Amino acid sequence: MDLQKLIIIGLAASALLNLFSIGLKASVHDATYLFRRPGELFRAILAMNVLMPVFAITLNTIFDFDPAVKIALVALSVSPIPPPVPAKMVKSGGAETYSIGLHIAIGSLAIIFVPLAMKVIGLVRDVDLHMSIWPVAKVVLISVLIPIIAGVSVHRFAPALAERLSKPIALISGVGIIVFIIGVWIMAAPAMWSLVGNGTGLAFAAFVAVGLAIGHLLGGPVTENRTSLAISTASRHPGIALAMAQANFPAEKMVLAALLLYLLINAIVSIPYILWIKGRQQKIVNQLEG
Repeated sequence: MDLQKLIIIGLAASALLNLFSIGLKASVHDATYLFRRPGELFRAILAMNVLMPVFAITLNTIFDFDPAVKIALVALSVSPIPPPVPAKMVKSGGAETYSIGLHIAIGSLAIIFVPLAMKVIGLVRDVDLHMSIWPVAKVVLISVLIPIIAGVSVHRFAPALAERLSKPIALISGVGIIVFIIGVWIMAAPAMWSLVGNGTGLAFAAFVAVGLAIGHLLGGPVTENRTSLAISTASRHPGIALAMAQANFPAEKMVLAALLLYLLINAIVSIPYILWIKGRQQKIVNQLEG
């Protein structure tokens, strides 16, 4: 097995462990949080699954991006939350229960929504787009739902064991994600940089910035929930986006490089928002203590 395959396998395993560690700290009540709050779920769907696809299509209509970038923008806009994001949301000031509930709800609904969205976008753009339910369901089940539900199950039936395992697994998976994703970026660097230009970087930066703004505005009155929805709206599952691209544009080989470039830009553009949120939270704490 070559180094590239080992790095990709390591990244996938780290992401699964990351979700499992989150599930170890969650209850069934946490996992079903948004399904019991239809108003909050509606706002999340509006932010992630309606407004962001509209924005992606608008960008592609106005600007003449590389075809791989156009495909990546649309595919990302209809994809659910990627595996490492719930931990990122909590560390950035998001509420843990809302973050886990959002991940479960949006991931579950993606099985139906992604094929439907591809069909609607195809009709709007007069392009033959398709995506069957099974490929999406397989990716969502393996990379989203099964690991987090497994963790929730351990928490339910062996809470003491879950408490002991959650921190070390979270640490191992977090380090693994950082190390392996840097490895992926290094391997894909030549292809990624070949896409830079013609507004590609600005397009992905705009996608992230607008996602943060939309999620923050629609997240409701609770600051922590607004943070979680903002990060979720800007961060999308590259595996599902790649599956959609390969199903509809198999000859376009640069989509993976475009998705990796998006992940890099996402990490950079999100930093000011996260620092702003943490600064606001610290200011509130100081006021309460004063």
